[in-house]
Amino acid sequence: MERTELLKTLASETFDLLVIGGGATGAGVALEAASRGLKTALVERYDFSEGTSSRSTKLIHGGVRYLELAVKTFDKVQLNLVRDALHERAIMLKNAPHLARPLWLLTPLYRVWEVPYYYTGLKLYDLLAGRARLEPAQFINAQGTLERFPAVNPKGLKGAVAYQDGQFDDARYNVELVLTAAQQGAVVLNHAQVTALHKQNGRLAGVVVQDRVGGGEVEVAAKVVVNATGPFSDTIRRMDDPSTPLLLKASSGIHIVLDKKYSPSDTGLLIPRTEDGRVVFVLPWQGATLVGTTDDPAPIVDHPRVSEEEIGYVLRQVKPYLGEIPREAVRASWSGLRPLVSRPEADTARLARDHLIQQSPSGLLTLTGGKWTTYRKMALDLVNYAVGQFGLQAGPSHTEKIPLLGGQGFVPDGAKKLKQMGFPPDIAQHLHQAYGSRAPLVAQIAAQGYDHRLAQEWPYLEAEVIYAARYEMAQTPLDVLARRTRLAFLDASAALAAIPRVAELMGCELGWDADRKTLEQEKARAQMLEAI
Repeated sequence: MERTELLKTLASETFDLLVIGGGATGAGVALEAASRGLKTALVERYDFSEGTSSRSTKLIHGGVRYLELAVKTFDKVQLNLVRDALHERAIMLKNAPHLARPLWLLTPLYRVWEVPYYYTGLKLYDLLAGRARLEPAQFINAQGTLERFPAVNPKGLKGAVAYQDGQFDDARYNVELVLTAAQQGAVVLNHAQVTALHKQNGRLAGVVVQDRVGGGEVEVAAKVVVNATGPFSDTIRRMDDPSTPLLLKASSGIHIVLDKKYSPSDTGLLIPRTEDGRVVFVLPWQGATLVGTTDDPAPIVDHPRVSEEEIGYVLRQVKPYLGEIPREAVRASWSGLRPLVSRPEADTARLARDHLIQQSPSGLLTLTGGKWTTYRKMALDLVNYAVGQFGLQAGPSHTEKIPLLGGQGFVPDGAKKLKQMGFPPDIAQHLHQAYGSRAPLVAQIAAQGYDHRLAQEWPYLEAEVIYAARYEMAQTPLDVLARRTRLAFLDASAALAAIPRVAELMGCELGWDADRKTLEQEKARAQMLEAI
């Protein structure tokens, strides 16, 4: 459906559920609601996954550090949280086999007493996963550790405990969640900002949405409005009630990207102790090495920036394990804001596990907290709550068994077929992993003369720009460079250089004139320099 038609539909229908926010949480709610027969809409003021949901550590996990805390404090609730997350990990791996995969992680150990400590803990991690367990944890001696991860510091190395978790492409997973919700009947729109809430007799009845692409506003009627805006939840809550106490604080998690030489393609590192008691991951990701993260108090702002101090901190933590890494080796960096519930109020409807569902007097439902791995559980709890509180007529949940768009009809050996079509191995593998069963559509566009790379060292094609604008609702060059492809998160310089060509291709597809192409290039360049 074209953007103009989507806006008309938003203005003409009354929805059972209107979701504000197109990150993992909002997209999950939209899919849960639409798949159960509820008339559902979702609006996002920027692009889907533009905020925190595209800036994660790219792991699908139960939380090894949460498990350690639970054992130390004898906290059964925390143990159950880890178990639930491990159950959801299995669902994510199953429903998006192209975007998610199991990944081996090594915890290198340099003291003898650490061996039984971490081995026992990771065996408990396997136990909690139950039937959703991946490969069992195992101890590897020093020689085996160096064979698996040659870059690790050998001096004093006693060995490592190896275990498996999931890894995924968070932004593409998010985009496909939204598109799958649309396939299930939801009306979804990015670059559409809620500017006001509409009330009748003190109860929420809808919202006013401003189209940030074409201008203009539409009023959208809804029986239930869901605030799923992550760290910006208080902005919507105060739009509902300016006097409501603030609910959230935020912490910043930054990541840096290094060359692929710092990690093997199939194994990551869990650094179990940093100078301030955190953990840091070193992970292979998209043909590069991802390192993070931090956890520091941060102001809630759009597009948070990474400071030199934060980059220095991360490089300092990996130095004992990987040696000195120069600052100029950092190809890209980014910061994501985690929403943290700071003071649940008396009107809190329910503290649902590690996430919060709150209902305001006017009926606004706020869903916040949680993490990527538990997005589906959060959505399930929210929709069940809305059905019970507002009398909505919904069928049973079956999102546990709904594959995402590219996972529908996924063929494991799809990359082989793309190679037979003439694509180089790295491009064939990329298209297969990024688009799954829809990779042939991208290949068809590439065959029309759009098979050139956007950047020499990376597998991203011009065809993907056209595909993103035509089928994935991309509206700006950074929608393509940062979230439909991941070039901006992998190589900031290469992404900057690609902006003019991306704008040209999008302009042809979306009907931009010369002034619009120039404007989009300038905006994309400014945002790249500011945020990534």
